[in-house]
Amino acid sequence: MEEANQTGVILFHFRPFSKLPEVQMLIFVVLLVMYLISISGNSSIFLTIWINPCLHTPMYFFLANLAALEIFYSSTIAPLTLASVLSTDRTLISLPGCGTQMFFFIFLGSADCIMLAVMAYDRFVAICHPLHYTLIMSWRLCVQLALGSLLLGFVLAMQLTVLIFQLPFCSSKEISLFYCDVLPVMRMACADTHVHEATLFVVSVIVLTIPFLLITLSYVLIGAAILKIRSAEGRHRAFSTCSSHLTVVLLQYGCTSLIYLCPSSSYSPERGQVVSVVYTFITPMLNPLIYSMRNRDLKDSLKKAIMRLLLL
Repeated sequence: MEEANQTGVILFHFRPFSKLPEVQMLIFVVLLVMYLISISGNSSIFLTIWINPCLHTPMYFFLANLAALEIFYSSTIAPLTLASVLSTDRTLISLPGCGTQMFFFIFLGSADCIMLAVMAYDRFVAICHPLHYTLIMSWRLCVQLALGSLLLGFVLAMQLTVLIFQLPFCSSKEISLFYCDVLPVMRMACADTHVHEATLFVVSVIVLTIPFLLITLSYVLIGAAILKIRSAEGRHRAFSTCSSHLTVVLLQYGCTSLIYLCPSSSYSPERGQVVSVVYTFITPMLNPLIYSMRNRDLKDSLKKAIMRLLLL
């Protein structure tokens, strides 16, 4: 560490989950299993939608985009975390390396949250305006919404990452988390960070609060439309197309809001460690399971794809 300071190279290292090697190995196995389930599950959803023409609809187009985002989002965090947990020595990361990881984490996480709002809008149009659905949700609009999610996430991530890494970092320090998240890195700066904290709050409002309000409004209108459906079967079918998305929204927004919408003065590294595991490992693992179990068309397509592979 002294050598790093003398040469002017700033290196960070991640806080271990536990000081006991046995516990670290157990955590490594659990995180690895969750990561592999997440990658295989989201890849299966993406490929199933890609190869099945019957699933080439706006709803499944957005779901395929979400699955792709989850794959890259998980891969931004998991490999380095697994290497850090498995290593007996401290896993060091340079300042540019930390900035790169933070950028992709914010970029893909923001695009993920915005994509969930886009999916809610798609369900709103499908249920509240079924006769005009194909006219409104044209493929051109679908592509624009998907690209817009990526573009907005990219712009926000670039601005926030550049702003944070313009701060002076006095020496090599321990990041109080298992990856380069905004608040833990910001706390290691040797300068006033009030402007940076305010910027983070504004970005959090754009990425979390506004999309969540739009999702809430969409589901209020969807709920009112579902109640007007006379047949119980029709109500059940309409609700089933939304329940999986609503479950994912509550998981994603609930956990991230606990970290990014609370005052930075109340940030707890211990709570941050636990909550971060939920939205970086558990949520990406559960998303494909939730969608595949609650969506009949996707479930049937997955079963057919598995049967084809078994017969080969």
